[in-house]
Amino acid sequence: MATEQDVLRALAGIQDPDLHRDIVSLGFIKELKVHGSEVAFDIVLTTPACPVRDQMKAQAEQLVLGLPGVKTVVVTMKAEVRAGRRLGDEKLAPSVKNIVAVASGKGGVGKTTVAVNLAVALAQLGAKTGLLDADVTGPNVPLMMGLRDPQISQIDGKITPPENYGVKVISIAFFVKQDEPVIWRGPMVHSAIVQFFSDIAWGDLDYLVIDLPPGTGDASLTLAQSVPVTGVVMVTAPSNAAAMDVSKAIKMFEKLNAPVLGVVENMSSFACPHCGRETDIFGGSGGDEMAAKFNIPLLGQIPLHASVATGGNIGYPIVASDPDSPQGRAFRKLAETVAARVSVASTRLLPVLT
Repeated sequence: MATEQDVLRALAGIQDPDLHRDIVSLGFIKELKVHGSEVAFDIVLTTPACPVRDQMKAQAEQLVLGLPGVKTVVVTMKAEVRAGRRLGDEKLAPSVKNIVAVASGKGGVGKTTVAVNLAVALAQLGAKTGLLDADVTGPNVPLMMGLRDPQISQIDGKITPPENYGVKVISIAFFVKQDEPVIWRGPMVHSAIVQFFSDIAWGDLDYLVIDLPPGTGDASLTLAQSVPVTGVVMVTAPSNAAAMDVSKAIKMFEKLNAPVLGVVENMSSFACPHCGRETDIFGGSGGDEMAAKFNIPLLGQIPLHASVATGGNIGYPIVASDPDSPQGRAFRKLAETVAARVSVASTRLLPVLT
């Protein structure tokens, strides 16, 4: 009959595709029990957004059923998101395991759209997720998340963030009148961002997605220097102007030792709804060349479609309104890829750009 060691030796044949190590040495196998011909165990992944969880389960069942005397295998898939390496002040948001900043070199590339759909997709995949609108002077996250006039409450002196689509959200827009401009100098922006961490009851989160303002200004500097960031997702559009400004933003985070998880090319192409032909609207260098230039992954390419903008305008993100559309699937794949990169960062295998 098979023993526990036989089962572990068999399962060591399964490799995590991102961490490039077998699932036994990574400590993924938990609660292993062998009773005669019956074997049961948990596979505890580093993220519920793992894109190969079903394949891994099937492979584990097949390998263990191949052992002598084994007739029944029960595999339970679970996930425990690990805390990534954290730069900045560890006392800020200690219950948040991973902070992922979404940044861009310029406005108009759909950075907030990417941040919103990334957060909602992570929540849909089973992760405890928050979304912080750090664009203090131009906060659009509440509109896109369908939270234009939420009820704000407090617990033990801390603000409880309102929630929609399974995502906890906070924005300066919740505390000012709708048409009132936020005219703040750098120190006030810095103070506001720090308070978004220290004065908000985020609770236990697997991922806190931060929508940064475009460019390399005060908010980005504060985040990179003060907030314990796991990594940065750069958003670009397939135009030379966008690529030029994204290059500057990547270099800024590089100088601040903030790991860049990769680049997302938003509005990558337009597929005609009538003939299906794809057209390159912007005609620029694209995210793939940007990724190659800085030796970082291309995390995803989001197709251009009116439904993405429409969903943002009415507070109904495309991953919630039409998850099976090409755009919805692209954002879901992006969430899986970002989660995988964060898992790599949590094992301290992700190199900082040099």
